[in-house]
Amino acid sequence: MKKILVSACLYGNVCRYKGDSCYNQKVAELGKDNVLIPVCPEQLGGLPTPRHPAERVGDKLISDAGTDVTEEYTRGADFVVEIAEKNHVDYCIMKANSPACGKGIIYDGTFTGKKCPGNGLATEKLLKAGFTVYTEDEI
Repeated sequence: MKKILVSACLYGNVCRYKGDSCYNQKVAELGKDNVLIPVCPEQLGGLPTPRHPAERVGDKLISDAGTDVTEEYTRGADFVVEIAEKNHVDYCIMKANSPACGKGIIYDGTFTGKKCPGNGLATEKLLKAGFTVYTEDEI
């Protein structure tokens, strides 16, 4: 039995910026034989649900209203790494394209739906801490 850190929205928690989830059956099925540890970096960082969408612009996270939410995303990402470390997780499954959780490809900061190479902030910190990270598209 493995311990798997998962983006809470993939597990069905209503925590996305739109006030919904993006439940993923494959992720949920992993819970039959493993321990799933759901996290939402945005909520852990103190952001409400629903909230304005944000995208990475260089090292900053900016909402579509022009608000700098880097501090909240950083706080949440740090909590996610702490939770992963304290629970000795085997690996992580994070939400693709997300400014917090995306891996390899994220939205480009223009709020036009275009994507670019990059990682979400929580995923970046998880990888730096030595954790293996996948997205729901990779399972």
